[in-house]
Amino acid sequence: MSISHQLDYESIVPASQQATFDWHSRPGAFQRLAPPWERLEIIDQRGTIGEGDGVTVRLRRGPFHATWQLQHQGTRPPEEFRDTQVSGPYRSWEHVHSFQDDPAGARMRDAVTYQIGGLSSLVGAKRTRKILERTFWYRHQRVARDLARHSSSQRLRVLIGGASGVIGTALAAFLTTGGHEVVRLVRRKPESPFEIEWNPAHEIPNPELLEGFDAVVSLSGENIGGGRWTRRRREAIVTSRVATTALLARTLAGLRYPPKVFYSQSAVGYYGSVAGDPPPPLGEDAPLGEGFLAEVCRDWEAAADPAREAGIRVVHGRTGVVLDPGSSLLGRLLPLFRLGLGGVVAGGRQPLCWIGLDDVVGAIAFLIQHPSASGPYNLVGPEQVDNRAFTKELASLVRRPALAPVPGFALRLAMGEMGVELAVRGQSVSPQRLQDLGFTFQEPNLRGALAWELGLEREEVAAAR
Repeated sequence: MSISHQLDYESIVPASQQATFDWHSRPGAFQRLAPPWERLEIIDQRGTIGEGDGVTVRLRRGPFHATWQLQHQGTRPPEEFRDTQVSGPYRSWEHVHSFQDDPAGARMRDAVTYQIGGLSSLVGAKRTRKILERTFWYRHQRVARDLARHSSSQRLRVLIGGASGVIGTALAAFLTTGGHEVVRLVRRKPESPFEIEWNPAHEIPNPELLEGFDAVVSLSGENIGGGRWTRRRREAIVTSRVATTALLARTLAGLRYPPKVFYSQSAVGYYGSVAGDPPPPLGEDAPLGEGFLAEVCRDWEAAADPAREAGIRVVHGRTGVVLDPGSSLLGRLLPLFRLGLGGVVAGGRQPLCWIGLDDVVGAIAFLIQHPSASGPYNLVGPEQVDNRAFTKELASLVRRPALAPVPGFALRLAMGEMGVELAVRGQSVSPQRLQDLGFTFQEPNLRGALAWELGLEREEVAAAR
């Protein structure tokens, strides 16, 4: 006989009942609600939360995975909607989302009734409940954070190039849940009215479709840490950034109704890199550094000149290491640290410019909406750390020792110049210009940013010290 389990989670979020319901009803909500530490992949999504809408995801637990199909029903705006499992990791699942006005904002409640079965039976009832409690804590925090950031924003029509990458996916979901219209540039035949075809290396078949956007965001770029910097890899890294940006800039400059702002991604590699004790943090007025990455960033930013010369406001976000457990540096290090195989790199004194994924997304949205934002902005966390501090914090949060140092010569042998620029050396820069404009970081210190990405509540963070 199967036992029914119940879980209730309730909190107050800083918005009205209607605004909170609307956030959940928009495209991108499921993406925003998926915890970053969960290995969830959206396979299919039909509508949003309307009657009969649904979503199918692939859920992983260790070496196991399951396809989870959910269908929405009982939708009563702005008070309630529910989802029921059609098939998936539970014997049964019913989840009621409800919203009520409250003097402090909106009272949001998640009530779940479920029976263990399938993949959840492998995890066990106790572990499953713990996973769900952490998930709903995160989801309530996510809604509150996003609604707070959306509270003063104007509604925009935004075109995004590179929308399938880590930053682009998160940005598109954030903007759509805030009521903005997002259109994606895609390298295939469009499958919806919110896609426009382009070939970044050659052309945009129908440039007239780019007329009338409020903002255009360019995030395209080959992964710089994807392998040794061979001649072919270098060419791909440069072309994927410079050529795509130049194509967009030229096209936007020739439009009859160009966008008000063109956000063109860049990186802190602009400043070159240093080894050893970090120097005082640099501002955006610092000179161009030396090395391959500095040259790439110089040409990358210069590629936007046609848009700049046409009178379009151009912004460059010089981004540091983005903390995301599903990819990039943190995603690669987590498995090692959880096995107790983490350690400082090349002595650990090299500076590390980090920023949480949410703050990257929030900063981009902030900059495209701020009418006086122009030129380069360092998108890095305000807390300056080196590799030793990063290693210490991550090891502490996963509760494992960090006793496996990696010598610099080993990285040089294994990864060549890429290993030197990305791991043995680093940058020390400041986000002061961004803060002076009025931007507020949700996670201003490294420990808090790592804890958020790992899904650790305050009590767990304190216990991990």
